[in-house]
Amino acid sequence: MASLSYRDAGVDIDAGDQLVENIKPFAKRTMRPEVLGDIGGFGALVEISKKYKNPVLVSGTDGVGTKLKLAFMLNKHDTVGIDLVAMSVNDILVQGAEPLYFLDYFACGKLDVATATDVIKGIAAGCEQAGCALIGGETAEMPGMYPAGEYDLAGFAVGVVEKEKVITGRTIVAGDVVLGLASSGAHSNGYSLIRKIIERSGIDLNSDFHGKPLSEVVLAPTRIYVKPLLALMEKMPVKGMAHITGGGLLENIPRVLPENLTAVLQKDSWTMPPLFSWMQKEGGVVDTEMHRTFNCGIGMAVIVAAADADAAMAHLAEQGETVYRIGAVAARQEGQAQTVVV
Repeated sequence: MASLSYRDAGVDIDAGDQLVENIKPFAKRTMRPEVLGDIGGFGALVEISKKYKNPVLVSGTDGVGTKLKLAFMLNKHDTVGIDLVAMSVNDILVQGAEPLYFLDYFACGKLDVATATDVIKGIAAGCEQAGCALIGGETAEMPGMYPAGEYDLAGFAVGVVEKEKVITGRTIVAGDVVLGLASSGAHSNGYSLIRKIIERSGIDLNSDFHGKPLSEVVLAPTRIYVKPLLALMEKMPVKGMAHITGGGLLENIPRVLPENLTAVLQKDSWTMPPLFSWMQKEGGVVDTEMHRTFNCGIGMAVIVAAADADAAMAHLAEQGETVYRIGAVAARQEGQAQTVVV
């Protein structure tokens, strides 16, 4: 009887080893002084900076979702890693946390080293944007679990914040201002509907869409807001933040509001990017469904005191953000939703 190997069963250990070697230089660029050791150990060691007196760890985990289906279709894998990092670091940022490190999980049926390298290069690029270290991860080759050419991605981030500086939303009061930071596109939410709309429209993903190929517009990576918002928090009190992900504007902003308050957003206060207008028209999607599925051009909501609003907008603009004054916090009437778009 012939001897069997792991490769005969569909798992190539040498390919996995090659991937680790390929990604080491990209991971090295993300290192922070708190990281002890290099990639390749059983676990990664990170100490907490002595600058924190009462450090609180904040963690978040997420994936990329069905946006990956478009990456497979277009054979473009170098930006979905940025999406992966963004979904977690933006989430922990809203509680005031500075992201420290990130780990990823890449699973496939058969490992394509070139594709996986592209993906993890994107993850490293996202970590550089967020200022956090890519300290490890897992590459799982699982024959029969995924269709040929497909993979799945997940990851998690851990950050740290001074205990007395944790942002909870408890200090928000009626009269506070809601600022909106522009998104870079659909980010990584609503892609099951996006793919349905594309399918129904019959549009060619390589066709021109407002000066860019539509493929580039729908795969635009999620914007990472970490550095500009950490800088803002050093300048002035930020009362609350909401990362606009699944659930859109209507379901994410209430997560940071006290029960007795509502955020009233003015629909004409920001410009909805052409992608969303096109999707709404092609899909016949009503306004409420748009606002509870997509970010509609606002990737992060920031709540500040009215007296700080102008200075906050100016500071964020200096940091390279496009920022809008999109609404205000008001007393909540009986039966009223906690976020309304008028």
